[in-house]
Amino acid sequence: MAMAPGPSLAQVYPSPVAVAVWEWQDGLGSWHPYSATVCSYIEQQFVQQKGQRFGLGSLAHSIPLGQADPSLAPYIIDLPSWTQFRQDTGTMRAVRRHLFPQHSAPGRGITWEWLGDDGSWTAYEASVCDYLEQQMVRGIQLVDLAPLGYNYTVNYATHTQTNKTSSFCRNVRRQVGPPYPVTSVIAPPGHMGVACSCQQCLHGSGTGPVSGRYRHSMTNLPAYPIPQASHRTAIVFGAHQAFAPYNKPSLSGSRSAPRLNVTNPWGGAPPALGNQPLFRSSLSHLGPQLLPSGPSTSSGASASLPSGPSSSLGSVPATVPVQVPKPSRVQQALAGVAPKLEPEQVIRNYTEELKTPPDEDCMICMEKLSVISGYSDVTDSKTLGPVAVGRLTRCSHSFHLLCLLAMYCNGNKDGSLQCPSCKTIYGEKTGTQPRGKMEVFTFQVSLPGHEDCGTILIVYNIPHGIQGPEHPNPGKPFTARGFPRQCYLPDNAQGRKVLELLKVAWKRRLIFTVGTSSTTGETDTVVWNEIHHKTEMDRNVTGHGYPDPNYLQNVLAELAAQGVTEDCLEQQ
Repeated sequence: MAMAPGPSLAQVYPSPVAVAVWEWQDGLGSWHPYSATVCSYIEQQFVQQKGQRFGLGSLAHSIPLGQADPSLAPYIIDLPSWTQFRQDTGTMRAVRRHLFPQHSAPGRGITWEWLGDDGSWTAYEASVCDYLEQQMVRGIQLVDLAPLGYNYTVNYATHTQTNKTSSFCRNVRRQVGPPYPVTSVIAPPGHMGVACSCQQCLHGSGTGPVSGRYRHSMTNLPAYPIPQASHRTAIVFGAHQAFAPYNKPSLSGSRSAPRLNVTNPWGGAPPALGNQPLFRSSLSHLGPQLLPSGPSTSSGASASLPSGPSSSLGSVPATVPVQVPKPSRVQQALAGVAPKLEPEQVIRNYTEELKTPPDEDCMICMEKLSVISGYSDVTDSKTLGPVAVGRLTRCSHSFHLLCLLAMYCNGNKDGSLQCPSCKTIYGEKTGTQPRGKMEVFTFQVSLPGHEDCGTILIVYNIPHGIQGPEHPNPGKPFTARGFPRQCYLPDNAQGRKVLELLKVAWKRRLIFTVGTSSTTGETDTVVWNEIHHKTEMDRNVTGHGYPDPNYLQNVLAELAAQGVTEDCLEQQ
């Protein structure tokens, strides 16, 4: 029986190139390699993005796995946290990156798998596959996996894996497929350690891993003998973060608790779809968000060809750019040019002052309208008195004018007002969505329930950044997990109408906001803002896919609740 030796000192790679294998960790702590095709795409994106920074000293982007394998569409690798994020459930799992010599099993496309109870085959982690392959080459019949962390033996003659405690046997097999990707082993001159690509080492050096003397401690698998020069693998572990819930502050200073209905609201390429033609247009905006300088982005719209995994898209037809009209008040606000409108004037624009207040409570401060405003001691105004009562002109709901002023000043102060009772919007509502890009593609693949038309793919991309004055914690960093995010609409008349309204909502910064994730509890992160999107094409188990016959009507209602209706299209 062959056994792996104990830990030894790491060896230097004799070659400037190595084979990269990316793996994810399940809930039991076991690691599972992605396929060679998926690893090739991840490594390509990792090499391109390595070293890009957005003011936080971290890798800049996420990697959508659906671009390499459509069955992995819900999954995204978030490089700053070294986690795999599932968009529909919020599940986060650690990921890591292994480097192997070119002559290793991954370098030759060899994997070893065991048969599960459900009849499916599962690959061993890459280091185990490599060890099993090397022992087979040496002619060993029975291999003990205990030094690698497994309580099993593998018998090559019977092709079985045996649990040493229970003696339960499973079948194993050897598979040969595409080789895993070859990548460069980057190290500064004089570096004599294993190339490490973990988060801490990447942050510590712009040119490569830090020297062995200053390297943080790493957990390595035991080295094992192979016919060629001995080697070790560099392991990258995902960072596990603890999140605390965050409650957005409501209006402060009121003598009575206000009853404001305030809720916390969450350029890549599309997945490769064979030779289906794709049409692409994009929207980007520059908001008042504080970000370090970087590659310039247009505040209008642009059209370009999609890029992604190395596969031919065939003949790509001419793209249709989104035409953005002359700058409006909202676009000026997005560019940091706020309209000169005093808060008191906004309240006056949408209300009619009442000489005799009705005998009812103010819904904002919960005081009688006949007494002074509950916010009179914390809100100063030269033109609005503490007992002044006004009625909104369209919905006729009445409030203390000082209470409306306090509510307005506690919000985005964009010149619009929303009735806290019936949610009627006065003016043009804008949100607090950070800067980013919205891209649109079309391709001739049908969604379930919409077999008579193609599909519209929307790709949203927002980078990490610093919160602006309109966000919960101005000046503090915010995270943007799981971007780029891909969403789907049917390419029919109603789907195209929803798309145009979503473009309006994007320009008004209404689709995302900065708040607390309802799935992970993470604070100061980009979250959806009450306009539901379909993030899966071919299933609706979680409510995020198709078929869903009511989705288009539902999202139209959600857009209308944000003040985005067909009237907005006529005004453009």
